[in-house]
Amino acid sequence: MKFQVLGDKKNPAILFFHAMDVTGDSSFPVAKHLQEKYFCIMPTSSVYCSHDKYISKQDEIKQIEEFLHKEGIESIALVVASSIGADLAITFLSQTAIPVKYTFFDGGQFAQISKTTRKIMVPFLYLAIKSLYWTKGATLKKIMWCDNDSIKPYFIHAGKNLSYKNLRTQMMDSLEDKPFPKLSVDAQTRTFFEFGSIEEHFKYRDGVMNAYPQANFPVFENCNHMQFQILDPEGFAKMLDTIICTGNC
Repeated sequence: MKFQVLGDKKNPAILFFHAMDVTGDSSFPVAKHLQEKYFCIMPTSSVYCSHDKYISKQDEIKQIEEFLHKEGIESIALVVASSIGADLAITFLSQTAIPVKYTFFDGGQFAQISKTTRKIMVPFLYLAIKSLYWTKGATLKKIMWCDNDSIKPYFIHAGKNLSYKNLRTQMMDSLEDKPFPKLSVDAQTRTFFEFGSIEEHFKYRDGVMNAYPQANFPVFENCNHMQFQILDPEGFAKMLDTIICTGNC
């Protein structure tokens, strides 16, 4: 994994889990509005790091925890996970011994897909992600609603570094058709599962609500997948700060 940081490590920590098809740097537009007050940590999954080998979610979590310990981070004020980053983040939350105050999932891809289907998906996903590098982002509009120049470089960089084997291993290890990891009632009350009202992933909301009935489920009305954080990173950052300071968004 690769780790990028912004801010002073003496400040409360915010840990970002990035979406599919992008690198951890994709959180920079949001983190730059938080860096004066928080220590922002942005890992890039081994899937999108050149010369790295993706082994498993457990290995990714181990690398994150080792980095946090090395940096002297004893607690986390907020975990922010976007899209498929939610799959890794929810596993992290269910296992880590590091205290996490709040968690915010933005358009979490809480799909539970059979192993056979995931295997079939791999070549199509690989070509889609690599095409972003080959075409310098020209195919982004066909893959996602957004063709925003502010986010495009992170898609291109991810496509450049992606290997077929890493993606295949990740997909066999992610979005599994198993029950969601358990979270305590207390942890649920401090967790926000947000979906945009017009995004495709909204269909997963009922399943998540059934799994974590004590959690919070805000909806961004008339927003597509991750649209708020992409188009208004400053406003998104202010909302995250409000969660940390008040427990509400």
